[in-house]
Amino acid sequence: MRQSQLFTKTSKTAPKDEVSKNATLLIRAGFIDKLHAGVYTFLPLGLRVMNRIEQIIREEMDKADGQEIYMPALHPKENWETTGRWSGPDPLFKLKDASDREFVLGATHEEVVVPLLKRFISSYKDLPQSVYQFQNKFRAELRAKSGLLRGKEFIMKDMYSFHADEADLAKYYEKMKGVYAKVYERLGLGKDTYITFASGGSFSKYSHEFQTVLETGEDTISICEKCHVAINKEIIAEQSVCPSCGSKDLIVKSAVEVGNIFELKTKYTTPFELTYRTSEGKDELVVMGCYGIGLSRLMGVIVEYFADEKGLVWPEAVSPFIIHLVSLGDVSSDADKLYERLTAKGIEVLYDDRDKPAGEKFADSDLIGIQHRVIISAKTVASGKLEYKARKDTDAIGLTEDELMAKLIGYEK
Repeated sequence: MRQSQLFTKTSKTAPKDEVSKNATLLIRAGFIDKLHAGVYTFLPLGLRVMNRIEQIIREEMDKADGQEIYMPALHPKENWETTGRWSGPDPLFKLKDASDREFVLGATHEEVVVPLLKRFISSYKDLPQSVYQFQNKFRAELRAKSGLLRGKEFIMKDMYSFHADEADLAKYYEKMKGVYAKVYERLGLGKDTYITFASGGSFSKYSHEFQTVLETGEDTISICEKCHVAINKEIIAEQSVCPSCGSKDLIVKSAVEVGNIFELKTKYTTPFELTYRTSEGKDELVVMGCYGIGLSRLMGVIVEYFADEKGLVWPEAVSPFIIHLVSLGDVSSDADKLYERLTAKGIEVLYDDRDKPAGEKFADSDLIGIQHRVIISAKTVASGKLEYKARKDTDAIGLTEDELMAKLIGYEK
């Protein structure tokens, strides 16, 4: 993509009404735009990052036998009354239509997915099943001041599994722990993301969160480095040792929740009377699990985790482009040819073909944060070697075009 064709622009100054690092950098770099507190537009560069995060999650959910669907965001009041959550403590956006019928904008989708699966599950032969979606969620959040980390409208992957008994649920639940760990590993967050024991409410001893250590995090976790697990502060009073190994050597750190999994059991299948016929001819309640990941929140966490004083630093797996090609001076013919050669090879390139000073182009490149930068100028044309620099490197190196192509093997789309 030619940078001159981007309708968005970078900014040297931080937005006045933002306090979070993630939103400040993403707005300055032209990845998102703020509509109002907790609600953002994803611009072309930001949407490319979001799509990459989504695809990584999709691939791992598919490996776990998840089937992708897409459910409505507008839910009838009656479904939420059935579960008792219409009048519950959750901050919901409620509205009425012209006929005075009441609805809620979905903060989660148990009230939709359980009636949906009831249409298709009738026998033990229909189980187990798991379905997932990527969907906008809505919460009347009063503390929407942390950019993408806490929004009123946000993108989430929510998966729901359905089982014949608790034993089968427990088996799948354990599998999903590994699936989630793989997601964070692929996103570059694996080293500092911990499966975290949290309160299970009245349905199980524990639920599990996935928490990424960040100094700006709003949560406090106690980490057992030996087991690479943690405990949420909400249960630390009753659990002062590692639930996995019993160690008391726990390290307290700030963190941000980047996912959660929960054994719902029959909490939602009971009110909707979702049952199945056993092989003995008895009717039994289906048991459930749920598994959530906030994609927009993950994007914000990746920014806060990797960014430096110059701007964004994207892990290769989610970078909006593989190469940032920067042309300096009157070398458009050579730069165009290199751009065409790279794109013909299936390498995704952001080509800075703008008529701007070198210093501005370098600053923008650092701010945008693409992993690989290649500079072509009169000097490099004369020498026969391009100037290559990884985003986090201090010094550039000289590479011929063929050496650059060899370096990019495996990055083809």
